[in-house]
Amino acid sequence: MVLCQPKDRIREAFNFLGVFDGESNVPSMSYAVVGGGINGLAVARQLLLDNPEAKVTLFEKEASVAQHQTSHNSGVVHAGLYYAKGSLKARLCRRGVALLRAYCQSHQLPYDQCGKLVVALTEIEEKRLQALFQIALDNEVPGVRMLYGEQIKEVEPNCVGVAALYSPETAIVSYEAIAKQLAQEITERGGTILLNCSVQSLTNQGEQVQVMLTTGAYPEMFDRAVSCAGLQSDRLAMQSGDEPEPKIVPFFGQYFVLDEAYTDQVKGLIYPVPDPKYPFLGVHFTKRIDGRMTIGPNAFLSSARENYDGKGVNWQDVRDYLGFAGFWRFSLRNIPAALREFKTVLSQQQFIAEATKYVPSLATMTVQTATRGIRAQAMDNQGHLVDDFVIRRDRHITHIRNAPSPGATSSLAIAEYIVREVMTAKS
Repeated sequence: MVLCQPKDRIREAFNFLGVFDGESNVPSMSYAVVGGGINGLAVARQLLLDNPEAKVTLFEKEASVAQHQTSHNSGVVHAGLYYAKGSLKARLCRRGVALLRAYCQSHQLPYDQCGKLVVALTEIEEKRLQALFQIALDNEVPGVRMLYGEQIKEVEPNCVGVAALYSPETAIVSYEAIAKQLAQEITERGGTILLNCSVQSLTNQGEQVQVMLTTGAYPEMFDRAVSCAGLQSDRLAMQSGDEPEPKIVPFFGQYFVLDEAYTDQVKGLIYPVPDPKYPFLGVHFTKRIDGRMTIGPNAFLSSARENYDGKGVNWQDVRDYLGFAGFWRFSLRNIPAALREFKTVLSQQQFIAEATKYVPSLATMTVQTATRGIRAQAMDNQGHLVDDFVIRRDRHITHIRNAPSPGATSSLAIAEYIVREVMTAKS
């Protein structure tokens, strides 16, 4: 991995790598990948796996990879409980689990198959849980089964509920560690990672793609480009001539870590049953790969797209969603959800109370503030949250426009899909 350099020094480096040959800027096949999160890294690696002679260059605006959503999430490897049969999420999640497990095993990275309970507290929730169970069966999630009453305690001794959906193969990992391993593999396979290189736009020009940095210092040509820009995906897509929707509206999610005296009271993952009236899941228990237990996240509108400490306001980010009609349509439909989430923002005790509905013995637990994640929530002009992955190709440029959960779980499968299907499809 190298730091972004002035144009002449970058050209020298690429001449050395054989990307440019004499008077021509056209190599045998060259690829630009924008974004050093887990999806961008997975795509760059897949290009090198399938095309070992390719010249692959990954552009990352930060000083190191995996600085945004990849290192600010729960670390859960989702089994495929929630995703409609036939959706891209359902397909790529199941494939992604298999690839991710194998990758962790082959590189000695931690992979903890701790299991997950989705718990119903009422008969109404139990009916929704039955529908979720059917989705899991449709997606061929291994080992899933329904538990009732005291059966729940066989899995989680301190958990209460009328019923639960048990997924024994749901796991946890460190996506940051996986991303860094991917970065190492890319360079070992001959790829180049340019750090501190922020891309302004990607432009189709004839049979190639021009990559322009925000500094204006790097208008160079590649045969193909893939944008994996996460929280900035809509902006880069629009600046590159793609459609304005879906639009990214940022929502932050706060986590708290249980003090160690309380950690052992929960063994794995305990989740609420999704409520179709609300757009977000709600507070739940999540074990971390280091063995600590967290509660979270809530979901509330963020004052910036990359505001992980919760301080300050990015007025450009705020203006973006305040000026978006879809945001106001979404907001008017979801006032009860906003009030529920706002209570957990204002009060740590309210946050804890939401979690301890499922584990009452933790009602007096103490917690410490942990990481804050920011979800790149894609939204259309009608105010609907875009549920499935959105991966769109514009001639020689492929844009990942929406890759929410299970985006990290599916990352290696998303890379396969892009490289082997999207990029090779006839225009």
